[in-house]
Amino acid sequence: MNANPPEDADRNLDFDALVAKYEKKIFNVIYRFIGDYEEAVDLTQETFISAYRHYDRFRGEAKVFTWLYQIARNLCINRVRQRDRQRALRVESLDQPRDLDEEDNLTREIADWSSAPQVVLEDKELRQRILAAIDSLPPDYKEVVVLREFQNMSYNDIVEATGLTLENVKTRLSRARAMLRRKLEPYYRM
Repeated sequence: MNANPPEDADRNLDFDALVAKYEKKIFNVIYRFIGDYEEAVDLTQETFISAYRHYDRFRGEAKVFTWLYQIARNLCINRVRQRDRQRALRVESLDQPRDLDEEDNLTREIADWSSAPQVVLEDKELRQRILAAIDSLPPDYKEVVVLREFQNMSYNDIVEATGLTLENVKTRLSRARAMLRRKLEPYYRM
């Protein structure tokens, strides 16, 4: 006797195609939002597990990416809140040196040797400053920057994905860009 009826087999094939198509894109959004590779991997998996559990409820009224993004967004918000609660409870000693994360010492970039080493280093430092500035934005502002600048989503797609009004998206993006401009101004005054 077959454990999966034909309907479930078809559903699994459809869902496997959905995962193959959107997994990298969802991972990138989560990674930009969370900033931690391992957490982003976990949250991507949780996103697709949740989507699979509710796949039969997806009516196709929204784009598939928008539906998956909303699931990922909620998981990210919950994880950030959980992190904030943990940070509030964690007490650090001023007498003990801080342990550096592996991420602080490792890079995942391949050096571009077509430019002078100094230029490469300056570009890398600037990219890190930009990413750190984006990461320091309040979550509401960070979200629209990530969607617009890293995912190249249109304003209307951002409206659909976040549930904000078009005016709110434009306002948040404008304010986020102004915050980034202020934070990064010293690096552009050369």
